[in-house]
Amino acid sequence: MRTGSRIALATVLMICAGSAQAGTEDEVKAQFSKFVAAQNAHDLKAVSDTLLDSPQFLWITRGAPIWGREAALKRFEALYQGTWSLDPKTDELKVFEVQPGVAQLYVPITFMIAPAGQSAQPTRFLMNQTLVKTPEGWKVSSILPIPAPMQ
Repeated sequence: MRTGSRIALATVLMICAGSAQAGTEDEVKAQFSKFVAAQNAHDLKAVSDTLLDSPQFLWITRGAPIWGREAALKRFEALYQGTWSLDPKTDELKVFEVQPGVAQLYVPITFMIAPAGQSAQPTRFLMNQTLVKTPEGWKVSSILPIPAPMQ
């Protein structure tokens, strides 16, 4: 009987862990959707709401680190003066929980980027984000877009 109880307990724990992972994945995907919508709307307030309010927030862009949410928002504001839009391949989006309260997101994404008055060219990246769960919900704590060839 003890073996049966252990198996039942193990099964329940595995189901609960799977449910927690599914909840995390859905929540992180929803947060990423908000991030993309805010970026495409050039809505700094909405973008700010998706980013971790911390000097340790990190965005690597063009090989240079941008530390802190406020510095990132200033950079986004400058980019919004030209063409700036994101088109993620959501069917290829992957989320995994690194540990409770920390998740990694990966998605191929096409950026349309150009300074004001110039024609934008599509540029493909492999977007990586780390998100942390705060009392206000999931927040992006790091952004690492890796350039990739167009397909």
